[in-house]
Amino acid sequence: MSTSLLYHAFSIRGYHYVRTEFAQGGVIFTIGQDSKDWRCSACGCHQVIGRGQTERRFRAVPIGRRPVSIVLPIQRVGCLICGVVRQVDVAFADPRRSYTRAFERYALDLSKHMTIKGVADHLGVSWDVIKDIQKRDLQRRFARPALASLKQIAIDEIYLGKRQGYVTVVLDLHSGAIVFVGQGKGADALEPFWKRLHRSGAEIDAVAMDMSAAYLLAVQTHIPWAVVVFDHFHVIKLFNEKLTQLRRDLYHQAAEADQEVLKGVRWLLLKNPENLDPARNELARLEKALHLNRPLATAYYLKEELRQFWAQADKAAATAFLDSWIRRARASGIALLRSFAKTLRWHEDGLLAYYDYPISTGPMEGTNNKIRALQRQAYGFRDLEFFRLKLMALHEAKYALVG
Repeated sequence: MSTSLLYHAFSIRGYHYVRTEFAQGGVIFTIGQDSKDWRCSACGCHQVIGRGQTERRFRAVPIGRRPVSIVLPIQRVGCLICGVVRQVDVAFADPRRSYTRAFERYALDLSKHMTIKGVADHLGVSWDVIKDIQKRDLQRRFARPALASLKQIAIDEIYLGKRQGYVTVVLDLHSGAIVFVGQGKGADALEPFWKRLHRSGAEIDAVAMDMSAAYLLAVQTHIPWAVVVFDHFHVIKLFNEKLTQLRRDLYHQAAEADQEVLKGVRWLLLKNPENLDPARNELARLEKALHLNRPLATAYYLKEELRQFWAQADKAAATAFLDSWIRRARASGIALLRSFAKTLRWHEDGLLAYYDYPISTGPMEGTNNKIRALQRQAYGFRDLEFFRLKLMALHEAKYALVG
């Protein structure tokens, strides 16, 4: 094997070939380093004297299905300039790593198409080795994402299950990249983000979020100039929760015959009318339940009207629409609608801000789907820092339907 092949096949240069061995189905290349190439790892000078050797073995890119190892006697030297006694640096591997940089790059390329376990089994190494390679790569690229260019962001909380609990996520609406993941939910989870944001000098124009009082106060405290846009998906979701409670209360108050009609229509109330399934007679079932109960019908039709708020021609039209909706909700005499009308009036500025900045946390929903796919792929994450870094890289993930 030539020194040239060491470089072209394994990205190793500055060393000479010694011998090749074959053992346990693998290939072992032993290489060496000339004394003229010894250099102090502290000051970089060549004025050093040898102080013994330590043999180390590194995993290299495989040849076909055969694992390859590189064996190198690493020289320990004493520096005549700075007086330090240390091992010389290994040019083709990072400190305290048992694999070459070329092996690391190969593992990362495979990781784009395979699970950690799949890559580990293919390369014949432990799961932890591949996880360490991925984590170090993610740390280099995403540990401290640049925030200076942020203009429009979305803030939302995501439930990751019993093990991880809630995380608070900040999404760059321009790039679709997650720029911050905070443990827990509420204003406290965002504190590290505000510190980094102020240091970056970013000037946020608008923030999409739900109507959480904690998030609203945090935004008004740390970036008071930013326009808050209340996300329409969360507004309708909140109304649907109220509608579900109304149906439940009416069900318990209804006679037994009427209960049979109201039973099972919960999901029909939450569905958009265009999504009702005619094959399952869903529209007829819904209309029967609405005909039976006037308060339920009023709440349902006002919910459907509220969806049109975000489809108005301009801000003036949206203002008139919202005023009209609130008046009718108050005049309905239904406590749920009166309460919700009060909520919308309190948050009127953030609702109308949509017509200045037509943004929402909608892109976060696509991110949530990727997160669920990531969790299924990994069967859960024990290392929360590794999982956080994986989330930061989600915008790079590509999914395709196969089969």
